[in-house]
Amino acid sequence: MNTTDAKRVLETALICAPQPLSVRELGTLFDMEVSADTLKTLLADLQLEWTGRGVELVQVATGWRFQSRPELRPYLDRLHPEKPPRYSRAAMETLAIIAYRQPVTRGDMEDIRGVTINSLIIKQLEDRGWIEVIGHRETVGRPALFATTRQFLDDLGLASLDQLPPLDGSEVQESALDRLDFESLANSLQPGASESDTPESDLLLVADPLATDPVSPDPISPPSDPQLLEPSTQEDHDPGSNPPHLA
Repeated sequence: MNTTDAKRVLETALICAPQPLSVRELGTLFDMEVSADTLKTLLADLQLEWTGRGVELVQVATGWRFQSRPELRPYLDRLHPEKPPRYSRAAMETLAIIAYRQPVTRGDMEDIRGVTINSLIIKQLEDRGWIEVIGHRETVGRPALFATTRQFLDDLGLASLDQLPPLDGSEVQESALDRLDFESLANSLQPGASESDTPESDLLLVADPLATDPVSPDPISPPSDPQLLEPSTQEDHDPGSNPPHLA
């Protein structure tokens, strides 16, 4: 099989796949007769060939996929006008702490946020597939250690945690939230996204900043940017008692 035909096979498989495909999975297309290095070269060539089109080939944590370019998402939204999932400010702050300080225990998160974290927030993030327990700290009570998942990176369109946008300033301080700049995070991950119109009075609702729009029968609508709000001194609101969190 020549290079042109091999790229056609890869291109077709990636466009038709409902989820990212790893290099190993792509190798099965050729009965493993094409080396991983050759496949990576072919994928890089495909990326260049799709430059300037409305769809791009990207590498994420679990493999390669085609997805729409960020600047075209406002047009695609018109086909899917439903609103994306919305999460509480507490949930997004907790997720950011895990992403930048992992592995962390629930106690670590509460020390950083300065409030008690509701168990339903942790469950919400686990159900979304963004965090998981990867072990237990060898201390009193053996608390669970939480870390982000490969699904979290896929939803962000990233291949590794090293590609997370840097926080503004030095590392996260354990006693404050002033380094967790959610607006900068969202802007870095979604070029061209418009500024959020969510009023400051709507403290408990922030749009999901991790939605992507891969080429699939059920694309995910992009959200508006979340805003960083001053940390509360009260216990986190129970998302289970406030249905609008998951509007």
